[in-house]
Amino acid sequence: MDKLYIVMPAYNEEANIRTVVEQWHPVVEQIGEDSRVVIVDDGSKDATYRVLEELRATYPQLIGLTKKNSGHGSTCLYAYRYAIEQGADYVFQTDSDGQTDPVEFTSFWEQRADYDFLIGARKERQDGFSRVVVTKVLKLVVMFIFGRVIEDANTPFRLMRASKLALLLKEIPQDFFLANVLVSVLAVSENMKTRWIPITFKPRQGGVNSINLKRIMKIGIKSVKDLRKVKKDIRNKQKS
Repeated sequence: MDKLYIVMPAYNEEANIRTVVEQWHPVVEQIGEDSRVVIVDDGSKDATYRVLEELRATYPQLIGLTKKNSGHGSTCLYAYRYAIEQGADYVFQTDSDGQTDPVEFTSFWEQRADYDFLIGARKERQDGFSRVVVTKVLKLVVMFIFGRVIEDANTPFRLMRASKLALLLKEIPQDFFLANVLVSVLAVSENMKTRWIPITFKPRQGGVNSINLKRIMKIGIKSVKDLRKVKKDIRNKQKS
């Protein structure tokens, strides 16, 4: 039986975390007793981790971890490595803000044997015009740097074969902010079996988004530099 680890980064998600666990815990219960929901608290300033600790008494397949704040991408990478170390066969990442629908996970799981990476493509987006613009700009940046057209590189709804993910993690700096973008790019670049599946994307269900326009611009500039550096490192490794 395949072991699934659903991993989620969480930062100041006190308002959402109970509902998110209620929605996603039944998924791992259905998969098998060795599967887990792992939520990594990224140094939240609110009671996110305390709520997680309380929920563990009700949800036996829930694991709550906490660490110093390092950002979304680094927290995803932390969660990926944890899941792989625990012997997961498949790692599924989504966010803890309630914007994704567990019902749509089923079609991903049913296709897992045929693909290494199954990634959501956000077709019905309800998270605001600015986020749509960011996704389109990111698509152009990836195409410019890597020469690859990636449909939706940063989607927080992805099922990944753990053995293949482990190979890609060797190429990704631990502090890389747009970690999922690089996972998508590397999966395609290294000809791993990858497919995008349309998903819906709801508005944030509670709390406050920690990313504002000013921070998006700052992150964007840094990410372009980081992506170019990774591209250069990959090219140098290929030459050596």
